[in-house]
Parts: sequence; structure tokens; C-alpha cells
Amino acid sequence: MNQHVAISFVVPAYNEEKNLSRTLTAIVDEIKRSGCLAEVIVVNNASTDNTGEVAASFPEVIVVHEPIKGLVQARRAGFQRATGALVANVDADTIVTPGWLNRVLQEFRRHPGLVALSGPYIYYDVPKRTRAAVRAFYVMGYGFYMLNRFVLRVGSMLQGGNFVVRRSALEEIGGYNPLFSFYGEDTDLARRLHAVGAVKFTFRLPALSSGRRLLEEGLLRIGLRYSMNFVWATFLRRPFTEEWIDVRL
Repeated sequence: MNQHVAISFVVPAYNEEKNLSRTLTAIVDEIKRSGCLAEVIVVNNASTDNTGEVAASFPEVIVVHEPIKGLVQARRAGFQRATGALVANVDADTIVTPGWLNRVLQEFRRHPGLVALSGPYIYYDVPKRTRAAVRAFYVMGYGFYMLNRFVLRVGSMLQGGNFVVRRSALEEIGGYNPLFSFYGEDTDLARRLHAVGAVKFTFRLPALSSGRRLLEEGLLRIGLRYSMNFVWATFLRRPFTEEWIDVRL
């Protein structure tokens, strides 16, 4: 294992040939801006399009093939290949913003007890009223995050596709939970990591993302589904929704 790698980016990708190039370009540019030693791993998760070829066209990228379809399965495969002390989980339609990596490194340097860090999505391709509703949803979610983390002490909050975890902490809790494949996986991870260290959510770590799922399924339906899975994963330790729709616009 190369102990000198500060952070490993793991990007799960299922049929993401249209979005992946932009995501990887943003990650590579951010690594260059920060000057830290990092690696980028794309997990080609049973894709039937040219996702693997797009990933391989970046000389900086390591491509891992995971034939079992599922977000958690893909994250696990990337984690097993990763060598960094920190593991950044970035979805294939997510774009890290300038300064994102420096903020991550600063937070983990300043707080040795921090085991995971996350921030919100900014959906760049949805109407203004939808973005306003999403911001309101995050504000409400932040209230539950504060309640669960500091009052009830039963868990925390991570935004799947925009979070970083300390490798040693993820190993300590036994890695990703096979009971989850999509919905609730981030909440379950936040709950289990909370038992071994601090799991922080901050609005100072935003990432851009496609709002294609919101546009396809509707804001109200998605909001209810994520809320129910947040409650189920936190208190019942299982997903509320076990199936999901592959949205590719």
C-alpha cells in the first residue's frame, strides 16, 4: 500500500459516459490546484455503454470493474483498491468545486477525531424554484443532523456522492453495509461512523450535481423517499426503499 497518497477519489459509474468526463476533469483539476498526492479510481459498475472507455481515456485514472450492480457494491470495490488515508466518494454526475479539496484536507488536519466530512449538493440543471426547495430541504435536514448528532447521539448526516471518510475509521466499522444498495446507504454509514468518531456535515463543502432524479421522479416524491430512508436507516438500521430507478437523461 502506498502510504504517501493523501486521498483517493472513488467514482462509481453505471452507464455514465455522458457525465463522467466532466466529473473527472473537475477532480483532476482540483488535485492539481491543491498540489497534494491523490489518486482517482473509477468503478465501472456493470455498464453497457462506453463508461469504461471514457474513464480509461484519462491517464490519471485507475479503472476498476465491478460486475455486481449496486452503489454500495461499487463503493466497496473502489475502497478495496484505494490506498489513500482519506477516501472521497464522488458520484459520476457530481462536480467538485474549486477549493473543495483544500477544505477537506484542512478539516481533517485540524480535527484528528474527525472520521467523515460531507457537504450539500447544488443542482445546476434544475429551475430556480426547485433549487430553493432543495435549500429548504437541506435546512430541515441540518436540523435533524444537529438533533441526531449532538442531542440524541444516534448518528449524523452524509450526502452520498459528496463525502470523505477516513480510511482507518471505515475499516474499523467493517466497511460498507451489504444490507444497503442505494437508498439510505449514506445515512447508515454516518450512523456507524458516529460510533467511532466525529461525522461532520457543513454547508462550506458544496458540490455541483445533476438534478436529473429530481426532474424525473419529482421533488416531493424524492423528498419523502429520502426522508423515510433517513429515519429507517438511523433508527431501524435497514433501508425503507430497497429498489431504485436508474435515471439517465
